[in-house]
Parts: sequence; structure tokens; C-alpha cells
Amino acid sequence: MKVQKAPRVKCVIGIIYHPAFAIQPYLGFLEKVFGKRDLQSKEYAFDFTDYYEEEMGKHLLRIFISCEKLIGPEDLPEIKLLTNVLEEKTKKDEGRIVNLDPGYLDMDKFILASAKYAPQKIYLDKGIYADPALYYYKRSFHPYDWSFPDFRSAAYNTFFYLVRENYKKQLRE
Repeated sequence: MKVQKAPRVKCVIGIIYHPAFAIQPYLGFLEKVFGKRDLQSKEYAFDFTDYYEEEMGKHLLRIFISCEKLIGPEDLPEIKLLTNVLEEKTKKDEGRIVNLDPGYLDMDKFILASAKYAPQKIYLDKGIYADPALYYYKRSFHPYDWSFPDFRSAAYNTFFYLVRENYKKQLRE
């Protein structure tokens, strides 16, 4: 029996940070690690939860970048472990100054990587789970009941639609 390899997917990294953090040089660093970015979202206020407030402060921002090079979905655990190391390297005494949330997008969904168990998450490897965050149906992204509040708000849907269109072009080439 021939085993079919999974299609390549689009790597997307969500970045949560405090406005005092100089994000532009850090984005250049991420490009050195993950390859050239082809899209970057606008800055979104990350005010749907106070989960990171004690560690990172108030008035946090979030952006997303998508990487030009397509990856295998099986690469997600290694990418998450690498982003955890990058977070640690920028950590200050009071905690993280940046939170990196890698995931991937294919034609039908956006999956986040997670190191925490929850009933909807699917174990991948090396302590990392796949957390379905959005699915694409009838020309739009939709959250699951368990999706994080910011994803349920549809605030990021325009960006994810652009990433999907870019991904679709890459698949045709």
C-alpha cells in the first residue's frame, strides 16, 4: 500500500507583544529562522482576555505573519518547540515580552500548535497538539465553539482570507 504524503500548508505565526517592544527587528529575526514572510497583518488590540496581562502588561497587540515557504503539517511540533525556545531567549525577569503562536492554514482550516491538552486538541508529537481554530466554509472563516475569543470575533478573518488566496496561488504554481 502506497502512503500518500500530506499536502504542503501555509505556516502562520501569531505574535502577541507589548507596544513598548520593538517588534520590527524581531520580525526580521523571525524571517531568518522561518524564511521570508509574504504577508503581515495589521496590528490588532489584544483585549479579548487578560490572560497575558500579569506577565506582559496591559494594552497588548497582536499581529500575524505568513511565511512564503510552504511546510508539511507534520513540521508543526518542531516549529512550536522552536518558537518556545525563541520566547525563552527574549524573556526578561518578569516574564515573556513576546508570545509566539505558530500554526498552519490549508484550504479548509487554520490549526494552532499548543503545548496544552484540551478535549478538542489532537496530539501530534513531542508534547505538541493541533488545536483547530477556524474552518473555511461558504467563502468565509468560522470559529469552533472552543476557539479563543479573539478568533470567535472574526477580527482576523480578512487576513486569513488573504493568506488563503496567497496559498491557493502557490498551490497552482
